[in-house]
Amino acid sequence: MPKPARHVFVCSQNRPAGHPRGSCGAKGCAAVVDEFMQQWQQRQCFAEVAVTPTGCIGPCGMGPNVLVYPEGVMYCNVTKEDVSAIFDEHLLGGTPVARLVAPADVW
Repeated sequence: MPKPARHVFVCSQNRPAGHPRGSCGAKGCAAVVDEFMQQWQQRQCFAEVAVTPTGCIGPCGMGPNVLVYPEGVMYCNVTKEDVSAIFDEHLLGGTPVARLVAPADVW
């Protein structure tokens, strides 16, 4: 497998109900992970992008969270409907999706 240009980490952290930090799992991260995997397969961009479900990357209150390297861009409140824009604009186009980028005081 060639080294991808970008690596996407999708938070898939689950915590018990009532946990003070909450979790991306309680906010629908499974659908976001599934959509990233489906789009990755459909687009056949394995050489350009790697997608990895991961544990907590914070900030839990703003999840589901997605982190893209090498730029270090964090997206917050990501829904499955946002995944196409992240692929088109950032992962394949090189420009972060401004409306989803975490505020500077958070990341």
